[in-house]
Amino acid sequence: MTTQSKASVSLQLWSLRDDVKADFARTLSSVAAIGYPAVETAGYGNLGVAEARKVLADLGLKVSGMHVGLGDLQSRLPEIIDEALLLKSPFIVLPWLPAERFISVAACQKIGELLNEYGETLRAFGLQLAYHNHGGEYALLKGRPVLEWILGSAEPRNLKAEVDLYWTHFAGYSPVQAIYDLGARLPLLHLKDAKELGRGPVDYPKVLAAAQAVGAVEYYVVEQEEYSYPPLEAVRLDFEQLRAWGLV
Repeated sequence: MTTQSKASVSLQLWSLRDDVKADFARTLSSVAAIGYPAVETAGYGNLGVAEARKVLADLGLKVSGMHVGLGDLQSRLPEIIDEALLLKSPFIVLPWLPAERFISVAACQKIGELLNEYGETLRAFGLQLAYHNHGGEYALLKGRPVLEWILGSAEPRNLKAEVDLYWTHFAGYSPVQAIYDLGARLPLLHLKDAKELGRGPVDYPKVLAAAQAVGAVEYYVVEQEEYSYPPLEAVRLDFEQLRAWGLV
């Protein structure tokens, strides 16, 4: 299967978390050599943000987004804004909330309202907030997924989505349906399978066709948490799969 897309591709650096922690510069050099044009950050490993920016600039790597925890959004939002502007990162992504937060419709709506406030603040600086799901966001409350209650309590201009395809599938929800549900609210799509791309349960031909039909995705972001190979080799194989699908 091949497809064409206006979207670019990126690598979530959590995929190489141990390598990044040990040596950010060397790891990012390997990422660039594989062919990835952009990365999504999850911290800067052994470097500060200014040093990381120089490494990225020297390698010609863009930053498609930054994963930032809720605690950091709450305690250091001005610094996060400065980092995003320094790295020219268009998206700030909340990567995770514990499922215990989703105890009721009211609790989920409160989350959405809080994220709406952060998103509005970020938007004033030309930045966009997005929410990345795991499996818990597809549990049902009053017949609707948790994710719907969260996003429904925020303005679309203030809060977008980054759908993690594997976790959506794992939760028993159709990744294809998730794409159509979100439509224009889905600028980021996490390409993940059980291990390497195309070697797991996610039906990527249908997923990519849906993403093409919706036409909102700006970045296809590869993320890998489990491996059949050493992590750098695994993300190289992922890139070759992207090439086979016509995404690069």
